Amino acid sequence: MLSRRPLAAALRLAPLSPPLLLFLASSSSSASCSPAASSPRGCSALRMDTAAVEAASTGAIWSTPSAEPRSISIGKQIFCNRSLNMRNITAVGFDMDYTLAQYKPETFEALAYNGTIEKLVKDLNYPEELLTWQFDWKYMVRGLVLDKKRGNILKMDRHKYVKVAYHGFREMSKEEKVAAYGSTLIRDSFDEPDYALIDTLFSLGEAYLFAQLVDFMDSNPGKVPSGTDYALMYRDVRSAVDLCHRDGTLKRMVAKEPGRYINEDLAIVPMLEMLRKSGRSTFLVTNSLWDYTDVVMNYLCGPYISDLGSSHKQKWLEYFDVVITGSSKPSFFHDDNRTGLFEVEPHSGKLLNADLQIGSPRSSQHQPKPIHKVYQGGNVGHLHRLLSIASSSQILYVGDHIYGDILRSKKVLGWRTMLVIPELEQEVKLLSESKSTRKELRQLRMERDSVEDRIHRLEWSLQFENLAENEKEKLLTEHANLLQKLKGIRCLLRDAQLQHHQKFHKVWGQLMKTGYQNSRFAHQVERFACLYCSQVTNFGLYSPNKYYRPSEDYMPHEFDVLGL
Repeated sequence: MLSRRPLAAALRLAPLSPPLLLFLASSSSSASCSPAASSPRGCSALRMDTAAVEAASTGAIWSTPSAEPRSISIGKQIFCNRSLNMRNITAVGFDMDYTLAQYKPETFEALAYNGTIEKLVKDLNYPEELLTWQFDWKYMVRGLVLDKKRGNILKMDRHKYVKVAYHGFREMSKEEKVAAYGSTLIRDSFDEPDYALIDTLFSLGEAYLFAQLVDFMDSNPGKVPSGTDYALMYRDVRSAVDLCHRDGTLKRMVAKEPGRYINEDLAIVPMLEMLRKSGRSTFLVTNSLWDYTDVVMNYLCGPYISDLGSSHKQKWLEYFDVVITGSSKPSFFHDDNRTGLFEVEPHSGKLLNADLQIGSPRSSQHQPKPIHKVYQGGNVGHLHRLLSIASSSQILYVGDHIYGDILRSKKVLGWRTMLVIPELEQEVKLLSESKSTRKELRQLRMERDSVEDRIHRLEWSLQFENLAENEKEKLLTEHANLLQKLKGIRCLLRDAQLQHHQKFHKVWGQLMKTGYQNSRFAHQVERFACLYCSQVTNFGLYSPNKYYRPSEDYMPHEFDVLGL
């Protein structure tokens, strides 16, 4: 047995993130995959590949002169949950990481994964053989839930029913799922502290590593530090991830070669310029500190800055009225958060106390916007004052984190919100290609239901009606034939479902669906995001004064009545 080192206990760190076989568990799945017996690395599966979508933006936006009206492809469209009239919006804000800056998962997530393993081995006394492990960046998806105590990875629907569950990389049987999650008198909330929500792309690497460690500990209990259980192992992973961020391991590598880790998008600056020309303020609120923010934003705006080595190095600041770094979201969104606000001197990074210059965030006096625009810390009250915002509903905030960016800003403040979901571009394309398959699935479900109704009617007649012997024999024969027919329909339906969902992901299926229900992730998007889209620059493809309107809602009874 290996002895534990005290680092994990000493850190006591909060996670950086807050939060398919889309079939009934009784179905056997040919898509389940397990790691080789000699390795805990999992199996290769097809996650929605953000690198396989449309080519990088050319920089053309709505305001770009064009002889013909532009059509917006389905993958670049903005989808609306709640009406939003942009004429009522006076300020548009952005997160940076995975919103303005789209990281390349095959390089950035792999970098974070490898750095985390190094910390586990060198600082937390895990065995050196972990250093040989490999990362399959396509395996995990957003919207999953980690059961820290049991070592399970779950996907559930909007009602929080677990439909897909894996212990490490081993698919759990229906009986195992029912025993763990379906036999309690009180429904589990599936929230912290017993569960971890994989609701941001930053969390995919740690989720994959957790699954590997679960399999490794099950197979080699004597090789992990003494006293380690699944929950403690997850905390070690989180501690190691945080160490990578604290010691600058990731940031140094990205700063050294940003093009290797960040996708170029030529439409970012034109989009920001269009918003500012339309009379709106723009702001940036990020948890990253100033030094890293400056590196990333210089790269993103690089094509519009001729000489990064001169005084133009921070020209990107011209595209924002206010920049707040080190914001510590989601606590930033609470007005009673007493974190001090500091001015950041852009060239030196020096911090200066800013509270006296801008006054109390609760003050009713409206002063002109300050010339200084880069800050660290503070809270939403400071931001409202800096932007001279009279009503929180005048702000539209764009982010990628359902909890850190969207939920708190929407529920606590009443900001309007847009969620960036890079995986969506590939998902809607595949949905568009599978229209005929979805019709076939619906027809099979209707046929199954019809046969089941006929079987139930026969069973009732056989049990409760006085039938002649020959009539009874006739019904029994018909009953047996219908049972055989039902079995065949169920097999066809199961195989068709499997084939359909494997188009999206070999293990987890559609991002927004679990079975026929919306997934838990989709439910959160619908509840808290006014708008959602695949990339932040999709915003630039629409008029800055557009009135976004949702599609009509439908109740289940309307589908049959209206023939939908």
